[in-house]
Amino acid sequence: MSNVLLKNVSKNYNPGIARDVLRGIDLDIKQGELIVFVGPSGCGKSTLLRTIAGLDDITGGELYIGDKYMNDVPPVDRGIGMVFQSYALYPHMDVRANMGFGLKLKKMKTAEIAKRVEPTAELLGLDKLMDRKPKSLSGGQRQRVAIGRCLVQQPKVFLLDEPLSNLDASLRVKMRMEISKLHEELGATMIYVTHDQVEAMTLADRIVVLSPLAPKATTNLEQVGAPLELYRNPINRFVAGFIGSPKMNFLTGIIDTIDSSSCTVKLDTGSKIKVSVDANSAKPGDAVDLGIRPEHTVMLDHKQADNTITGTVKLSEHLGAESYIHLEVGCTPFTVRVRPGTIAKKGSQFDIGVPADACYLFDESGIAFKRTEIFVRPE
Repeated sequence: MSNVLLKNVSKNYNPGIARDVLRGIDLDIKQGELIVFVGPSGCGKSTLLRTIAGLDDITGGELYIGDKYMNDVPPVDRGIGMVFQSYALYPHMDVRANMGFGLKLKKMKTAEIAKRVEPTAELLGLDKLMDRKPKSLSGGQRQRVAIGRCLVQQPKVFLLDEPLSNLDASLRVKMRMEISKLHEELGATMIYVTHDQVEAMTLADRIVVLSPLAPKATTNLEQVGAPLELYRNPINRFVAGFIGSPKMNFLTGIIDTIDSSSCTVKLDTGSKIKVSVDANSAKPGDAVDLGIRPEHTVMLDHKQADNTITGTVKLSEHLGAESYIHLEVGCTPFTVRVRPGTIAKKGSQFDIGVPADACYLFDESGIAFKRTEIFVRPE
């Protein structure tokens, strides 16, 4: 297995005419690491994966796989294996033939192909399905065949481009577990693209958050870190709003007062909120955005919080194990997680408690102030 190193990588499909798709991508992927690219549509996740694979040329910068310079190396010689969103199986071939077809193209002997295909099929739980054709397989089984076809190539780096997006919810859960187990058993270097936050948070050693490239931005790589690090300490408003589901709530206001480990924010609604952040780089009157995750609010009858926010109920969602109340605070949508079965009548006023250590604060440019305490949900 190999490490992957990107130095100031950029990609532009029409240099001099169109805007860059990728710019200033510096990334060091360690050997044996499972790293996940996430971001909204159009941010360049799949494009970055394709530049690593060699399916798209790099416009600028350098790419190394296993310390070997790869910019001009054709895809077949990069030692990578790729699993696409589409299974792309040959319908007239059985599982055995589909998995071994790439090796057959390399003129490998039948006995050698069998030595690779049979153990891989057993590893993926396909050993009893070898004589079936794709039409008689479930979606999850087809995806395992596609993964197996990649595994038998024995690549240095595995690239997976939204491999579970065509599966239903229950199959995605099962396949997430299988990919995690596979990574653990192989110790392989894997780069995984997804739009699904649950996949990213559960699979990744580290997450790479990408954003659509703004005209004057130096890069569209926003933050790289372990899943819980990005969740707890987002570097800016974009990452805070992207990591987490349901997404973080934002309310606008100005800094009212500042002390050594906290500050008070006066919201546009007129209420004041105490926030546990180091805001000494700011001054009273500065415009800020207050961030509060839906799951970090508390019921006032459960624990008296530092702050109270009142909103008008727009919708209640009861999902069994948890419930969400969708409010409107002033003119801003605001979602809170509440105890299962909590009743909130549409159009009524609803009070929610917000601990000071549960709040995030972002300056006018979107940069996060350093939090001085980490919220722990009360039992």
